Amino acid sequence: MQKVEISGLNTSRLKVLKPDEADALLLRVKDGDMDAREQLINGNLRLVLSVIQKFTGRGENADDLFQVGVIGLVKAIDNFDTTLGLRFSTYGVPMIIGEIRRYLRDNSPIRVSRSLRDTAYRALQTKERIQNETQREPTIEEIAAAIGIPREEIVMALESITEPVSLYEPLYTDGTESICVLDQVRDTKNTDEHWLEQIALGDAIGRLGDRERHILALRFYYGKTQMEVAGEIGISQAQVSRLEKNAIKAIKKNL
Repeated sequence: MQKVEISGLNTSRLKVLKPDEADALLLRVKDGDMDAREQLINGNLRLVLSVIQKFTGRGENADDLFQVGVIGLVKAIDNFDTTLGLRFSTYGVPMIIGEIRRYLRDNSPIRVSRSLRDTAYRALQTKERIQNETQREPTIEEIAAAIGIPREEIVMALESITEPVSLYEPLYTDGTESICVLDQVRDTKNTDEHWLEQIALGDAIGRLGDRERHILALRFYYGKTQMEVAGEIGISQAQVSRLEKNAIKAIKKNL
Protein backbone atom coordinates (compact mmCIF):
# COMPACT_ATOMS: atom_id res chain seq x y z
CA MET A 1 0.00 0.00 0.00
CA GLN A 2 1.30 3.44 -0.92
CA LYS A 3 2.40 5.60 2.00
CA VAL A 4 -0.22 8.25 2.79
CA GLU A 5 -0.16 10.21 6.02
CA ILE A 6 -3.35 11.27 7.72
CA SER A 7 -3.50 12.78 11.18
CA GLY A 8 0.20 11.98 11.51
CA LEU A 9 -0.30 8.25 10.78
CA ASN A 10 1.33 6.31 7.99
CA THR A 11 -1.69 4.54 6.52
CA SER A 12 0.47 1.94 4.80
CA ARG A 13 1.48 0.59 8.22
CA LEU A 14 -1.95 0.39 9.80
CA LYS A 15 -2.65 -3.04 11.24
CA VAL A 16 -5.65 -5.05 10.08
CA LEU A 17 -7.14 -7.47 12.60
CA LYS A 18 -8.32 -10.93 11.65
CA PRO A 19 -11.94 -11.70 12.63
CA ASP A 20 -10.92 -14.08 15.42
CA GLU A 21 -8.45 -11.52 16.79
CA ALA A 22 -11.13 -8.83 16.81
CA ASP A 23 -13.60 -11.14 18.56
CA ALA A 24 -11.06 -11.97 21.26
CA LEU A 25 -10.25 -8.30 21.84
CA LEU A 26 -13.94 -7.37 22.02
CA LEU A 27 -14.48 -9.91 24.78
CA ARG A 28 -11.53 -8.46 26.69
CA VAL A 29 -12.89 -4.93 26.20
CA LYS A 30 -16.18 -5.97 27.79
CA ASP A 31 -14.15 -7.11 30.80
CA GLY A 32 -12.65 -3.63 31.10
CA ASP A 33 -9.29 -4.35 29.43
CA MET A 34 -8.11 -0.90 28.24
CA ASP A 35 -5.09 -2.35 26.44
CA ALA A 36 -7.40 -4.53 24.36
CA ARG A 37 -9.54 -1.47 23.65
CA GLU A 38 -6.48 0.40 22.34
CA GLN A 39 -5.49 -2.56 20.15
CA LEU A 40 -9.01 -2.79 18.78
CA ILE A 41 -9.03 0.91 17.91
CA ASN A 42 -5.67 0.70 16.15
CA GLY A 43 -6.70 -2.47 14.37
CA ASN A 44 -9.80 -0.81 12.86
CA LEU A 45 -8.33 2.48 11.65
CA ARG A 46 -8.38 1.12 8.10
CA LEU A 47 -12.15 0.79 8.54
CA VAL A 48 -12.33 4.50 9.35
CA LEU A 49 -10.24 5.29 6.27
CA SER A 50 -12.59 3.33 4.03
CA VAL A 51 -15.58 5.22 5.44
CA ILE A 52 -14.18 8.75 5.07
CA GLN A 53 -13.51 8.08 1.39
CA LYS A 54 -17.28 8.31 0.91
CA PHE A 55 -17.13 11.92 2.11
CA THR A 56 -14.25 13.17 -0.03
CA GLY A 57 -14.77 16.00 -2.50
CA ARG A 58 -16.80 18.16 -0.12
CA GLY A 59 -14.04 20.53 0.84
CA GLU A 60 -13.63 18.99 4.30
CA ASN A 61 -10.20 18.39 5.78
CA ALA A 62 -9.36 14.68 5.62
CA ASP A 63 -7.56 14.80 8.98
CA ASP A 64 -10.67 16.25 10.64
CA LEU A 65 -12.93 13.62 9.08
CA PHE A 66 -10.54 10.87 10.16
CA GLN A 67 -10.47 12.08 13.76
CA VAL A 68 -14.26 12.33 13.85
CA GLY A 69 -14.47 8.85 12.34
CA VAL A 70 -12.22 7.51 15.10
CA ILE A 71 -14.65 8.95 17.66
CA GLY A 72 -17.42 6.97 15.97
CA LEU A 73 -15.19 3.89 16.03
CA VAL A 74 -14.57 4.26 19.77
CA LYS A 75 -18.32 4.63 20.40
CA ALA A 76 -18.94 1.50 18.37
CA ILE A 77 -16.36 -0.46 20.37
CA ASP A 78 -17.74 0.73 23.70
CA ASN A 79 -21.37 -0.04 22.77
CA PHE A 80 -20.91 -3.27 20.81
CA ASP A 81 -22.87 -6.23 22.14
CA THR A 82 -20.79 -9.40 21.73
CA THR A 83 -23.76 -11.68 22.50
CA LEU A 84 -25.64 -10.89 19.29
CA GLY A 85 -23.26 -12.74 16.96
CA LEU A 86 -22.73 -9.77 14.63
CA ARG A 87 -19.50 -8.90 12.85
CA PHE A 88 -18.04 -5.77 14.40
CA SER A 89 -17.79 -3.99 11.04
CA THR A 90 -21.54 -4.48 10.49
CA TYR A 91 -22.18 -2.40 13.59
CA GLY A 92 -19.12 -0.15 13.43
CA VAL A 93 -19.50 1.27 9.92
CA PRO A 94 -22.95 2.86 10.53
CA MET A 95 -21.67 4.32 13.81
CA ILE A 96 -18.66 5.88 12.08
CA ILE A 97 -20.82 7.23 9.25
CA GLY A 98 -23.30 8.65 11.76
CA GLU A 99 -20.56 10.45 13.68
CA ILE A 100 -19.16 12.00 10.49
CA ARG A 101 -22.60 13.09 9.30
CA ARG A 102 -23.27 14.64 12.69
CA TYR A 103 -20.01 16.56 12.41
CA LEU A 104 -20.86 17.75 8.90
CA ARG A 105 -24.33 18.87 10.03
CA ASP A 106 -22.86 20.84 12.92
CA ASN A 107 -20.49 22.59 10.54
CA SER A 108 -23.01 23.18 7.76
CA PRO A 109 -23.29 26.79 6.48
CA ILE A 110 -27.08 26.35 6.31
CA ARG A 111 -28.74 27.64 9.46
CA VAL A 112 -32.02 26.36 10.89
CA SER A 113 -34.01 27.47 13.92
CA ARG A 114 -32.78 26.52 17.37
CA SER A 115 -36.00 24.66 18.19
CA LEU A 116 -35.77 22.51 15.04
CA ARG A 117 -32.11 21.78 15.69
CA ASP A 118 -32.83 20.82 19.32
CA THR A 119 -35.63 18.50 18.22
CA ALA A 120 -33.38 16.95 15.60
CA TYR A 121 -30.58 16.34 18.08
CA ARG A 122 -33.00 14.80 20.59
CA ALA A 123 -34.23 12.52 17.81
CA LEU A 124 -30.68 11.55 16.86
CA GLN A 125 -29.74 10.83 20.47
CA THR A 126 -32.89 8.75 20.92
CA LYS A 127 -32.20 6.93 17.67
CA GLU A 128 -28.67 6.10 18.81
CA ARG A 129 -29.91 4.91 22.21
CA ILE A 130 -32.57 2.64 20.69
CA GLN A 131 -30.06 1.35 18.16
CA ASN A 132 -27.61 0.48 20.93
CA GLU A 133 -30.33 -1.30 22.88
CA THR A 134 -31.87 -3.24 19.99
CA GLN A 135 -28.91 -3.50 17.57
CA ARG A 136 -31.17 -2.34 14.72
CA GLU A 137 -32.28 0.87 13.04
CA PRO A 138 -35.36 2.29 14.84
CA THR A 139 -38.34 3.60 12.88
CA ILE A 140 -39.46 7.23 12.93
CA GLU A 141 -42.56 6.11 14.82
CA GLU A 142 -40.44 4.52 17.57
CA ILE A 143 -38.32 7.67 17.89
CA ALA A 144 -41.42 9.89 18.00
CA ALA A 145 -43.04 7.70 20.67
CA ALA A 146 -39.89 7.70 22.80
CA ILE A 147 -39.60 11.50 22.68
CA GLY A 148 -43.31 12.24 22.82
CA ILE A 149 -43.32 14.40 19.70
CA PRO A 150 -45.53 13.90 16.61
CA ARG A 151 -43.94 11.92 13.78
CA GLU A 152 -44.31 14.85 11.36
CA GLU A 153 -42.25 17.13 13.61
CA ILE A 154 -39.50 14.52 13.87
CA VAL A 155 -39.34 14.17 10.08
CA MET A 156 -39.29 17.93 9.57
CA ALA A 157 -36.55 18.42 12.17
CA LEU A 158 -34.33 15.67 10.76
CA GLU A 159 -34.78 16.97 7.21
CA SER A 160 -33.89 20.50 8.32
CA ILE A 161 -30.38 19.43 9.35
CA THR A 162 -29.81 16.95 6.53
CA GLU A 163 -26.61 17.78 4.74
CA PRO A 164 -27.23 19.04 1.18
CA VAL A 165 -25.74 16.86 -1.53
CA SER A 166 -24.13 18.27 -4.64
CA LEU A 167 -25.68 17.15 -7.92
CA TYR A 168 -22.15 16.45 -9.10
CA GLU A 169 -21.16 14.28 -6.14
CA PRO A 170 -19.91 10.93 -7.48
CA LEU A 171 -21.93 7.91 -6.41
CA TYR A 172 -19.92 5.26 -8.22
CA THR A 173 -16.79 5.04 -10.33
CA ASP A 174 -15.25 2.19 -12.25
CA GLY A 175 -11.86 3.88 -12.47
CA THR A 176 -12.58 5.69 -15.72
CA GLU A 177 -16.06 7.18 -15.54
CA SER A 178 -18.12 8.31 -12.56
CA ILE A 179 -21.87 8.28 -12.00
CA CYS A 180 -23.02 11.44 -10.19
CA VAL A 181 -26.21 12.29 -8.31
CA LEU A 182 -27.33 14.29 -11.36
CA ASP A 183 -27.25 11.12 -13.48
CA GLN A 184 -29.70 9.46 -11.08
CA VAL A 185 -32.22 12.31 -10.86
CA ARG A 186 -35.30 11.61 -12.89
CA ASP A 187 -36.79 14.38 -15.03
CA THR A 188 -40.54 13.76 -14.87
CA LYS A 189 -41.30 16.61 -17.25
CA ASN A 190 -38.87 16.28 -20.13
CA THR A 191 -39.40 12.58 -20.78
CA ASP A 192 -39.46 10.81 -24.14
CA GLU A 193 -43.22 10.49 -23.83
CA HIS A 194 -43.54 14.25 -23.24
CA TRP A 195 -41.40 15.08 -26.27
CA LEU A 196 -43.40 12.71 -28.48
CA GLU A 197 -46.67 14.26 -27.30
CA GLN A 198 -45.37 17.75 -28.04
CA ILE A 199 -44.23 16.73 -31.53
CA ALA A 200 -47.55 15.00 -32.27
CA LEU A 201 -49.54 17.97 -30.96
CA GLY A 202 -47.51 20.42 -33.02
CA ASP A 203 -48.04 18.30 -36.12
CA ALA A 204 -51.79 18.06 -35.50
CA ILE A 205 -52.14 21.81 -35.01
CA GLY A 206 -50.05 22.43 -38.11
CA ARG A 207 -52.66 20.60 -40.20
CA LEU A 208 -55.35 23.12 -39.24
CA GLY A 209 -56.22 26.14 -41.34
CA ASP A 210 -54.82 29.56 -40.47
CA ARG A 211 -58.11 30.79 -39.03
CA GLU A 212 -58.56 27.74 -36.79
CA ARG A 213 -54.98 28.05 -35.47
CA HIS A 214 -55.54 31.77 -34.83
CA ILE A 215 -58.75 31.11 -32.91
CA LEU A 216 -57.11 28.43 -30.74
CA ALA A 217 -54.17 30.74 -30.02
CA LEU A 218 -56.50 33.56 -28.94
CA ARG A 219 -58.61 31.22 -26.81
CA PHE A 220 -56.03 29.03 -25.09
CA TYR A 221 -52.75 30.95 -25.29
CA TYR A 222 -54.00 34.49 -24.71
CA GLY A 223 -57.00 33.38 -22.62
CA LYS A 224 -59.67 35.39 -24.47
CA THR A 225 -63.37 34.59 -24.38
CA GLN A 226 -65.29 33.47 -27.45
CA MET A 227 -67.02 36.87 -27.54
CA GLU A 228 -63.66 38.68 -27.51
CA VAL A 229 -62.34 36.42 -30.26
CA ALA A 230 -65.48 37.00 -32.34
CA GLY A 231 -65.08 40.76 -32.06
CA GLU A 232 -61.40 40.60 -32.98
CA ILE A 233 -61.71 38.54 -36.15
CA GLY A 234 -65.14 39.84 -37.23
CA ILE A 235 -67.41 36.78 -36.98
CA SER A 236 -70.20 35.71 -34.63
CA GLN A 237 -69.63 33.96 -31.30
CA ALA A 238 -71.56 30.95 -32.65
CA GLN A 239 -69.10 30.70 -35.55
CA VAL A 240 -66.15 30.94 -33.15
CA SER A 241 -67.65 28.15 -31.04
CA ARG A 242 -68.22 25.94 -34.08
CA LEU A 243 -64.73 26.54 -35.50
CA GLU A 244 -63.13 25.93 -32.10
CA LYS A 245 -64.98 22.62 -31.59
CA ASN A 246 -64.14 21.45 -35.11
CA ALA A 247 -60.47 22.38 -34.63
CA ILE A 248 -60.23 20.46 -31.35
CA LYS A 249 -62.02 17.48 -32.91
CA ALA A 250 -59.53 17.51 -35.83
CA ILE A 251 -56.58 17.65 -33.41
CA LYS A 252 -57.90 14.67 -31.43
CA LYS A 253 -58.38 12.73 -34.64
CA ASN A 254 -54.83 13.50 -35.86
CA LEU A 255 -53.36 12.54 -32.48
